[in-house]
Amino acid sequence: MVVNLWHVCCSQAQRAPVTTYPPGPAPAPMQGVLASPGLALLLSLTVHCSSPPAEGILQEGLDVGEVDPWARANAALLQDFWCQPAGQLPREQLSALLRSLASQHIPLQAWQLSCLANLASRLSLQDDFALHPPDLLLFYNLSQVREANCRAFTRRAAQGDTELLANLPDQRVALWHTALACLGGPHLQLSASDLGLLGILVCDMDASSIVTADPHVLQNLLRCPRLSISQQAALNTLLASGRTQLGTPSSWNLEGLQALGPLATYISPHLWEQVQEAVGLDFFCSMVAACRVGHLSQSDAQRFVTSFLKSKASSVSSRPKRDTACLAGRSCIRGNITAATLQDNLFLVRYDCTQLESCLGNHVLRANLDPLLQHPLPAECQRVVKAKLTQIYPRGVPEDQLHLITSLVYLYSCAEIGQWNITSRDTVIALLASDVALENQTEAVLQRFLDHNGMVTGTLLVAIGGSRLCWMSPRQIHTIQPSEFRLAGAPDLSSCPQSRKNVLFAKARETFSNTSTTADYYRLMRPYLGGAPVEELQHLAQANISMDIDTFTNLNPHVLQCLSIGNVTTLLGQNVGDLRKARSHPTVSFWLRSLNRSALGELGLDTNLASATPIQTTRRLPSTTCPVSHLATPSRQPGNINAAPTSGSPPVNLAYLSLSVALPSSLLWLLLLGYLQARCGMIMQHQDPSHCGRH
Repeated sequence: MVVNLWHVCCSQAQRAPVTTYPPGPAPAPMQGVLASPGLALLLSLTVHCSSPPAEGILQEGLDVGEVDPWARANAALLQDFWCQPAGQLPREQLSALLRSLASQHIPLQAWQLSCLANLASRLSLQDDFALHPPDLLLFYNLSQVREANCRAFTRRAAQGDTELLANLPDQRVALWHTALACLGGPHLQLSASDLGLLGILVCDMDASSIVTADPHVLQNLLRCPRLSISQQAALNTLLASGRTQLGTPSSWNLEGLQALGPLATYISPHLWEQVQEAVGLDFFCSMVAACRVGHLSQSDAQRFVTSFLKSKASSVSSRPKRDTACLAGRSCIRGNITAATLQDNLFLVRYDCTQLESCLGNHVLRANLDPLLQHPLPAECQRVVKAKLTQIYPRGVPEDQLHLITSLVYLYSCAEIGQWNITSRDTVIALLASDVALENQTEAVLQRFLDHNGMVTGTLLVAIGGSRLCWMSPRQIHTIQPSEFRLAGAPDLSSCPQSRKNVLFAKARETFSNTSTTADYYRLMRPYLGGAPVEELQHLAQANISMDIDTFTNLNPHVLQCLSIGNVTTLLGQNVGDLRKARSHPTVSFWLRSLNRSALGELGLDTNLASATPIQTTRRLPSTTCPVSHLATPSRQPGNINAAPTSGSPPVNLAYLSLSVALPSSLLWLLLLGYLQARCGMIMQHQDPSHCGRH
């Protein structure tokens, strides 16, 4: 009967789709297993739906043939993938999981990929890389790539997103060197075939190699999220050479420029001066049109417009000046700006910022603010518009106009924001969800909302982006109700100042302190561990949680100085080898340089990393003042265990083990029956996971 209830409970949980939640965003993935019951079944492990030991799925596992169909039906749930339970999967099941992740194109984050790559390496699955997600290959142990597979491995890895390696600088460099080694070493000139192999890895190429590469390098550069200043200069040098399909700048046409895509936004004013005027204006018109309908970001469009208009200004300034005295007395030369004028995609060509100031009347601006700001105004023109709005609204921009000025928000001081009336959550989202609002404006915007009896909810935090937590004041953070804080998901707090990480850790500790097991506690607390004190990390190390390297690099570097090499190796567990991939990361490097040569040797790292005189903790943070938590002693922390496992497997809830030893089997099954019934009801009711484990 117990086994039948297990199948009913978990099959019902598996069928529960995300869309059955109440209106609004679904509960955040970090809330616990109840938010993703189907995922728990796939991994054959869940803390809240433990299977009976006699016929449990934990022992027999999920049939490999069932993994792929389940994945196709539950692709969204796979994004909640948690690496630690997968460590209990047999080789065949882990292999099936990797293939499902690839076939369903499930996007995973760096912290998920790094530990998953280690699991695959440990079970010798790297040779099946052709069936694995390209992003996962970026994290693989490159020393295990066979020479015969080098080119095929590089070609597939080059389809991934190298931005995922932001916290693993040494792995990113090693990946580039591995790719070059596959080509037989550094090339003076990369051929089209070489570039086809390298894919997105070209985004890490130096400027000189871009200039000398085959013109097909443009296709590679299209995949780069951004170009460095030196790469932009190299791109312009290549375009000016005439070696690309576009030919020389004087022969460029509209179709060729459009084929450049976002690369066209990097073209220098000098090159625009050489382009035929009609072609340049046609392209300008198409770029502004794309921006106005949202097909081109404001930042990319603004970069292009600024460069293009600069070329026009240079061209005009080089011409002989005529009728200067006559025009000196006329401020508006182009004619007054009307609503019809603003519909012209060449508006910014015809009206520079000086003419915008002179020809735009306040009444026209008030009635046509939206169409005006749909144009990618250069920064100087944006300041003109802001000044005019200040004249129109001396007591602050009214709320119904605030959602229109998101591109101007960065120009407003906190004092000016303090004049705004913000009563709606939608207004907060409009102002802070955009990329243009400065980080230090977050507190001022939210404060005006709170002053009008607003409330910071989990839904609001998700909408404006979790990183905005970094710029809320401690007082604002404390006002967030724990029930709302737990709905914020797994925010990326890597950009937070350390002082704010500390505040957020304390808030998270308050919110999740009643979590029943250390494993669940770690899942919920992982995004906030950058503010964790020493004893918190020591406790997690004892609990054998195998912290991923991405989370490790975001820890407080001063706290790391207070941890022994034993603490760190135990904390990282099976992921300790990833220190090599991140040894140049500032946080990791700071800790490594405090070690002596012997300790570095134990980690398998270059002993030259050691300082002649190892850095002592007292140089930056006295050992007597290592950050500590006063919220709870280790013995009172969630899931505290008396003896930490020494193996690399995830910890077992010892409470269940003690029951199984102390109680007669009949009573144990009776307890399990009641437990499963309660859990099944909780799953079907979608209760707050904070209730899990409370008896």
